[in-house]
Amino acid sequence: MFDTRQFALRSLLAGAALFIGAAAQAAIPIQHWSLANGAKVYLAATNALPIVDVQVDFDAGGRRDPPAQAGLASMTAGMVEKGIRANGSDPALDQNALGEAWADLGANFDAGAGSDRTSFTLRTLSDPVLLDKAVRLAAREIGEPAFPEDVWKRERERIGASIREANTKPATRVERAFSQGVYGTHPYGLETTEATLAQIDVAAMRARYAQLIVPCRAKISIVGAVTRAQADGIAATLLSRLPAGGACAALPAVPEVQPLAAPKDDRIPFDSAQAHVLIGQPGYRRADPDHFALTLGNYVLGGGGFVSRLTEQVREKRGLAYSVYSGFSPGLHAGAFRIGFQTRPDQADEAVKVSKDVLAKFVADGPTEAELKAAKDNLIGGFPLLLDSNRKLLGNVANIAWNDLPLDYLETWTARVNAITVADVKAAFARKLQPEKMVTVVVGGQP
Repeated sequence: MFDTRQFALRSLLAGAALFIGAAAQAAIPIQHWSLANGAKVYLAATNALPIVDVQVDFDAGGRRDPPAQAGLASMTAGMVEKGIRANGSDPALDQNALGEAWADLGANFDAGAGSDRTSFTLRTLSDPVLLDKAVRLAAREIGEPAFPEDVWKRERERIGASIREANTKPATRVERAFSQGVYGTHPYGLETTEATLAQIDVAAMRARYAQLIVPCRAKISIVGAVTRAQADGIAATLLSRLPAGGACAALPAVPEVQPLAAPKDDRIPFDSAQAHVLIGQPGYRRADPDHFALTLGNYVLGGGGFVSRLTEQVREKRGLAYSVYSGFSPGLHAGAFRIGFQTRPDQADEAVKVSKDVLAKFVADGPTEAELKAAKDNLIGGFPLLLDSNRKLLGNVANIAWNDLPLDYLETWTARVNAITVADVKAAFARKLQPEKMVTVVVGGQP
C-alpha cells in the first residue's frame, strides 16, 4: 500500500538542504533550560521545514559496561526496538506491530549506544496531531521496553555469528590489538566477544536500564518547527513513562585514559594480501580547548586527503599505500589518535617508519602558514554542509549538549577557527602527542 505520510516526509527531506543550508549562514540560536525532574533541554527552533527531530541522550554508553559483559550497552539499546510491554489500557506491541505503528505515523524512531552514551532519536512531521502521537509512542518505547526473551536468544545467536565471522578478518584483529594497546584496562578498550555476549541476558538489560535510563540524567536536543512551549511539552512527555524516582544520585566516576609510559609494537602474522597498520596513542577529551587547533593541524597532517603530508610522503612519493589517514576521536575521555593505512606486508616496516617520521616532524615544527590557511579555507568553506539539514543540525546541538559546549558554539565557530595560529597548532600537538610513545600494530605477513 502506498504510504502517503512516509512519502510526504521523504519529499520534505529532499528539499531540506536548500532551506537549512541558507539558515546555516545565519546561525540558529540555541535555547537551553531544565525540566523539574532535572532533565536538560536544548532547542534550535527553525521553521524551514515542518519537521521535528529529537535526540535524547543518557550517560549509559559502553564506558558503563561491566568488563565481563562488554557490549551490554549496545545490546540493550538494540533490544529497545524489539517491542514494548502492556501498561494499563495501552497494549503490548511486538517488533512488527511497533514497526507498523511508526509507519502509520510517517515517523522514525531509533535507539543506539556508543562508548559514552545511549541515544534515542525521533523524526516526525510537525503537524500537531501526528507530532503528539509520535512523541507519545516514543515515550512508550523509551519507558516501557519489553526486552522479550525469545527475541534476545535469536539476536544473540545472530550477533555471535557476526563476531565469529569478523574474527576471521585482519581489520578486526588490528582494531582489537590497537584498542587494547591504547586504552589498556580503560572501558574505551572493552570489546564485545563471544564470551562477553554469553554473559548478557535480559535480566542484565532490565537492571542496567533501570539504573541508567532515568529522567534526571537526560539531555534532550530538539530541532525543528516548534516553539519553546511545545519543546518543553515534548521533552516532558518523552520521559513521562520512565520511573520518576527520587534524588538523582551521581553515577560512579569513570577513570581517565592513562597516557602511555612507553612505545608498544605488536606484529600479528596473518595470511592476507595487505598488511593492516594502525599507529597511535590516547588523544584528547572533546571539551578540550585545543580542539580547534588539533582539528586544523590534523587536516594538514593526514585528515585532508590528497593534500595532507602523510598522503604526500607515504603514497605520492613512495607508493607505499593507496591511502593513508590520521584522526582524533575525542569523547568524554581521551579518545585515540590514529594513523591508519594498508600496505604490502613486505613494505610495512618502511611505511611505518615514514609515517612516524612525518608525525614527529609535524609535532616538532607544526604546519606552515600556507598549509594552515588552506586548512582553514577548506574547513570554513565546508562548515555550512555540517548544518544543511535538520538531522545534521540536531547532531551539532546534541554534541553541544553532551559535551557542555557554549551555546554560541556554532555562531562563533568560524571566528574561532580563523583565530588559530601556527604557534597554536604546534603547541597543541606538543601537548597531546608524544611520537616516541606510539602504539604500532601491524596485522599481516608471516611470523
